[in-house]
Amino acid sequence: MDKKSQKKILVVDDAADIVDVVKTLLMTSGYDVITAFDGAAGYELAAAQKPDLIILDILMPKMDGYTFVKRKKYDQSIKDIPVIILTGKAEMEDLFTLEGIKDYLVKPFDSKQLLALVNKYLK
Repeated sequence: MDKKSQKKILVVDDAADIVDVVKTLLMTSGYDVITAFDGAAGYELAAAQKPDLIILDILMPKMDGYTFVKRKKYDQSIKDIPVIILTGKAEMEDLFTLEGIKDYLVKPFDSKQLLALVNKYLK
């Protein structure tokens, strides 16, 4: 069995089409993918499933990506899980940096760039 297939990635985005594209891309690359369509559901899944990586949108209902990241920092069980932000808001880069987010992609994103970032964390 390919080692990558054991790596679990949580994708949290309120846009179903984005979730579908990312999920298909990651599954085709041999990753196990779980999904949520709002920040609150995503946070619950992260705490319950302890994924190896989280791909997170910023603007979402119930809990936005910033609140998610801020809460995650203080949750011992998930604070060390790396996060890649997928956003339509490139101008928010300074806020990402403040929250310790090193990697983000602006929508529409390039699938090769996304896979490169994922592989950076999960190789």
